[in-house]
Amino acid sequence: MAKTRLIKGIAAAGIALLLPLTACSSGGTGTSTAGTGAGTAATGTLTIWDYEGADSAMSKGWAKAIEIFKTEHPGVTVKSEKQTFEQIQKNAKIVLSGDSVPDVMEYNKGNATAGVLASEGLITSLNDVATKRGWDTKLKGALATTGKYTDKGLMGSGDWYGIPNYGEYVTVFYNKDMFAANGVAVPTTAAEFEAALAAFKAKGITPLAESGAEYPMGQLWYQLVLANANRDFVNGYQLFTSDVDFHGTEMTKATETLDSWVKKGYISKDAAALKAEDMGVSFINGKYPIMVSGSWWFGRLKTEIKFNWGSFLFPGNKLNTGSTGNLWVVPEKAKNKTLAYDFIDITLRPEVQNVIGANGGLPIAGDASTISDPQIKAFTADFSKIVADDGLSFYPDWPVAGYYDVLVSGFQSLVNQTKTPAQVLDFIAAPYAEGKKSIKG
Repeated sequence: MAKTRLIKGIAAAGIALLLPLTACSSGGTGTSTAGTGAGTAATGTLTIWDYEGADSAMSKGWAKAIEIFKTEHPGVTVKSEKQTFEQIQKNAKIVLSGDSVPDVMEYNKGNATAGVLASEGLITSLNDVATKRGWDTKLKGALATTGKYTDKGLMGSGDWYGIPNYGEYVTVFYNKDMFAANGVAVPTTAAEFEAALAAFKAKGITPLAESGAEYPMGQLWYQLVLANANRDFVNGYQLFTSDVDFHGTEMTKATETLDSWVKKGYISKDAAALKAEDMGVSFINGKYPIMVSGSWWFGRLKTEIKFNWGSFLFPGNKLNTGSTGNLWVVPEKAKNKTLAYDFIDITLRPEVQNVIGANGGLPIAGDASTISDPQIKAFTADFSKIVADDGLSFYPDWPVAGYYDVLVSGFQSLVNQTKTPAQVLDFIAAPYAEGKKSIKG
C-alpha cells in the first residue's frame, strides 16, 4: 500500500472541505440510485444510532437528513437512538454479534475501532454500493483513508467499510473574558502557551479544563507529541511505515511536559476521575480559562456559553490531532441495509452538508460561501489551514485494538502521580507493539 501517498493526499483532499461538490447525492432530484428512492412503497423501520450531542452541528445536519429521508420514504418509520461514545466504544463487538442491531450507526475510525469490526466481519463491506452511488469518487485522499480497511483491519486500503461526512480537529478553546480580566495574551508559540498557563496559576486559577477518565487527556498528550514530530513519525505510528521509539524525543518530551503541568497545578489532580462531559461543563460554566479538545464541542459551546469565547490552534504546532469525522457503518446483521444506504447518501447532499457548516461543523461536501457567522468562519479557517499544511495527524488511540483504554489508564496514572513519565511510556508501549504485531504479522 502506498501509505505515504495516502497521507500526502490530505492537502488535496482538504479542498473538498471548502468547495461545493456537485451532485452530492446519487440522486440530486430526490431519487437515490441503487436504493429505494423517493416516493417508493418501501416500508419497515430504519434504526439509526449516533452519539453526537443534540446541539452539535452534526446532530443538526443529521436531523435534516432524517427529515429528507422521511419525505422520500413515507412508508418507513425512523428510530433515531442516542448512544454515548463510551457505550459504543466498549460494547460494539458484543452488540453487533447479537441480533438486535441498528441498520446504520456512527462509529469511530481507525485500526483499533472500525478496523477491528471490519476484520471480524461485523460490519458490511460497502465497495459495491460506494461505486454505484459515487461515494468512492467523492471521498478521496485522506477522506478515503479512514473509510477503507484491509482484511486484517489496517486503515487506508482494502474495502470501503465506512463513510464519513464531516471533518474534525483538536483545538484550544479559551475564555476571552478570563484572559482579559487577568491580563493574559493569546499565545502564538509553545513558550507563550506555557507562560499563559503559569500566569493563570499565579492568580490562583487552574488553567486547563481536563478529563483523565476519557479521551481528552490522551489528545492533549498527542498534541504535545506532535509539537516535536514530523510526518514520518505520524506515518510510522499510525500506519506502521516504520518503527516508533516510545522513549524517543517526541513521546518523552510530551510525557514529561504533561507530568510537569500536573506538578505545577496547571491540571487539577481530580481530573483523573473526570469524564469529557465534566470537562466540557466546567469550561462552559466559566471555571477554567482553557479547554483543549475537539471541534465536536463547537456547536454546544456556541449554544450554552454566556461569556465571550474563541479558539486558536495549538500554539507552535504544524501537525495537529484530527481527521475526517466518525464513520457511518452498516452492521453485517442489519435488517434494512438498502434503507441505511439511502440515509448515508442523504447525509452527503448539499442541503445537509450546509446545515453542518452553518452550525460550526466541518462539512466535507458543503459550500463555504453559505457560512455567514464570523465565529464559524474563523473556526473553519483554522481547520482549512491545518488541511492546507498537510497537518492532520489522526488520533493517538487509533493504531491498535484496545489502545483507547491503555492510554486512558496510562495518563490517569500520570495525573495521579503513581507512575513516572518513563513508566507511563513503558506501560503504553507494550500493548502497541503487541497490537502492531497482530495486524502486521
